[in-house]
Amino acid sequence: MSDFSRDALEGWGGEAAVAFAEPRPVSNLDFQPVLDLQSVAGELVQRLIDLPALTRCVRLDVEDLPCFTIVERQYESWGVRFENAVAIHPSNPAYLPHSGMMVLLAAPKDGWLEARFLQPVRHVSSFVVSSRRTVIRAFNRQNQLVAEAMSEANLGEGSLCLQLNSAAQNIDRVTLESFNGQLTVDDFCFCA
Repeated sequence: MSDFSRDALEGWGGEAAVAFAEPRPVSNLDFQPVLDLQSVAGELVQRLIDLPALTRCVRLDVEDLPCFTIVERQYESWGVRFENAVAIHPSNPAYLPHSGMMVLLAAPKDGWLEARFLQPVRHVSSFVVSSRRTVIRAFNRQNQLVAEAMSEANLGEGSLCLQLNSAAQNIDRVTLESFNGQLTVDDFCFCA
């Protein structure tokens, strides 16, 4: 983590792994507030922290959801809808969350999850644990591929950050696929 990100978080009072410091998007925009969604005693709270080069960012920790909740429109007011996602507290230690206790599981269809944004974004990132190779793809409104990243299976090795950037701010939706494997997603972040 950069020294700047660590310094920006000290005033917020959070840990680096809990705040929007890793992963950090790269851009040449002015300083702007970052929306960091945290749940405290079941309540969703918004906190503002300053990080460089962001217009508006949201990080979802899904700690506010009950276990086994089908996640679709719960975060629509924050600008994103999910498809094929269930909030769980993993019982298998190989799928440990990056932060907190809850993650999104790609289910009921194994190994595939989609996030659709209400307004186009330029950065998407998430911490992933997968039993197979995982690919994250970003598409624009015309359903054209605009960015892609991949990782090998990391089951039992801790979460891995996958991130995509688009200078054109034209990411309409992203898909995460682990090709019939098991896939969990934590600390899902997006920046407009």
